[in-house]
Amino acid sequence: MNTRETLVGPLSTTPVDPVPRAFLNVEQSASGQRWVSRLDQAAQNRALAITQIHGIPELVARVLAGRGVTLDDAPAFLDPTLRSLMPDPFTLTDCEKAVGRLATAIDRGERVAIFGDYDVDGASSSALLYRFLRHFGVEAEIYIPDRIFEGYGPNPAAIRQLIGRGARLIVTVDCGSTSHDALAAARDEGIDVVVIDHHQLGHELPPCLALVNPNREDDLSGQGHLCAAGVVFLVLVAAARLMRERGDAKARSLDLLAWLDIVALATVCDVVPLKGLNRAYVVKGLLAARHMGNAGLAALFRKAGLGGPVSPYHFGFLIGPRINAGGRIGDAALGSRLLTIDDTIEAEEIAGRLDDLNRERQAMEAAMLAEAEAEVLAEYGNGEGVSVLLTARDNWHPGIVGLIAARLKEKFKRPAFAIAFDPSGKGAGSGRSINGFDMGRMVRAAVDAGLLVKGGGHAMAAGLTVERSNLGKLRAFFEEEAGRNVPALVANHVLKIDGALSASGATTELFDQLEQAGPYGSGHAQPVFAIPSHRLKDARQVGAAHVKITLESLDGTRLDGIAFRAIDTPLGNFLLNSRGMQIHAAGCLSADQWQGNRRIQLRLLDAVRAP
Repeated sequence: MNTRETLVGPLSTTPVDPVPRAFLNVEQSASGQRWVSRLDQAAQNRALAITQIHGIPELVARVLAGRGVTLDDAPAFLDPTLRSLMPDPFTLTDCEKAVGRLATAIDRGERVAIFGDYDVDGASSSALLYRFLRHFGVEAEIYIPDRIFEGYGPNPAAIRQLIGRGARLIVTVDCGSTSHDALAAARDEGIDVVVIDHHQLGHELPPCLALVNPNREDDLSGQGHLCAAGVVFLVLVAAARLMRERGDAKARSLDLLAWLDIVALATVCDVVPLKGLNRAYVVKGLLAARHMGNAGLAALFRKAGLGGPVSPYHFGFLIGPRINAGGRIGDAALGSRLLTIDDTIEAEEIAGRLDDLNRERQAMEAAMLAEAEAEVLAEYGNGEGVSVLLTARDNWHPGIVGLIAARLKEKFKRPAFAIAFDPSGKGAGSGRSINGFDMGRMVRAAVDAGLLVKGGGHAMAAGLTVERSNLGKLRAFFEEEAGRNVPALVANHVLKIDGALSASGATTELFDQLEQAGPYGSGHAQPVFAIPSHRLKDARQVGAAHVKITLESLDGTRLDGIAFRAIDTPLGNFLLNSRGMQIHAAGCLSADQWQGNRRIQLRLLDAVRAP
């Protein structure tokens, strides 16, 4: 194999073919995908220039070029800094009003109520603001609504309850942008409300003193990709600056950077695009997390069995689900409480409760998912010919429907909703979308059409409340809306490949170099590499649904890999029936830490028989 041609490609000024040649000539893989290079000719040329001018390894250069990083920006991209990527917080509309009111609350020693959402972003946002106010000696209370009995966002009864307990300022975080009735209740009581949020909203703004939301129509900050915790952090940066300017001695001892582990956790778990400031948040937040300075996070890492340095994977798949478990099926306030405490004994106790709730959640999710998949197969067949999936049941737990929607979207490759109906006929639902389709916009259109009691969200996820009598109309409405562009999105069954390497090339050194181009996630895809013409030495089932493999190159070097949830799928069947055969494999590299040793593994995404 000509490495230079495969990994970089020849320089050319020939117009790009609108249908690129299949990578390794794979027109249809075991999972029915066509393999193509992520890099068009212009990106290949840029990758070559990045390597030649900056001395960046070829595969890393391809990863950068394939994600739009320019020649001039490449060195800085590998070392993102908050200083260079953080905007002036006051470019956020209403930030100055919000900061001024927080400063007033600090000066007066007012009691502040923090109203948060019940997910990781809400818990993180609440914890950040709570820690900030506590640093300045302000008494604050975090209120997280019950997902089942109160639903998402502020409600008038809870607002009046907080005021009755002495709140003189209410700050909503990761919610509040569309809570007109609840905020009006506070206004009627003469209580100021500051909203710090990131969710999409319509033309009408809620009645509040300040609405800091980079997704409001009159905000020109360009920070609409931030999660709520990222917005809260910007507000706190501005508030700390104001307190220092006022000569507050406590402001000088405040170390906001130490809280970036909380910001990074929310950024990863809320699946916002890892670009710009978000990327710096996660890179620097991972460094903070590795110091284990947050007692709650440290306790949860121990419960989750952390192996190796903290990574986005650990945030997204170990910590996030455990914090979310409290909001889904237990005490919604456990997550925010865990992130605010410094007492290690209490942290261990809360971490243990969340770990137990997460195991309970996993069992419930498995049972619900089986029912949902059966409903999809009965209603839609294999999903082909339909643009959006909508499943609903009476006995489902409303705290888990978002997970079910995510699994359905993953399996059937199209937007999906799962709805849990209560005995009164009111359904609480959640949806997850695919790249290129704005689900939040569709849900808001359904609200405007009178089909939903309420609903909202962002491009990739949304929540809704619907009456049973409107379910059929809602299904038809979603299908019509999604039918305009989802079919074209799902028809493009391609796997984008960043480059090719052999088992002997999958080294820890390469992995560390690739990690510098991360972190990877939404908007900054994990690199996918082809492993051409390797012998499938072994393939076997591990756990309930995974397939473990071993690839062997011509020189005898071996590379282990795993295909998650592959049992009873075309890919899993192919692997189990191809032992001893030469195959092309494709997947992402990961580092396995065991007893102080690191070794590289492949997270297998696809495979095909090699010619």
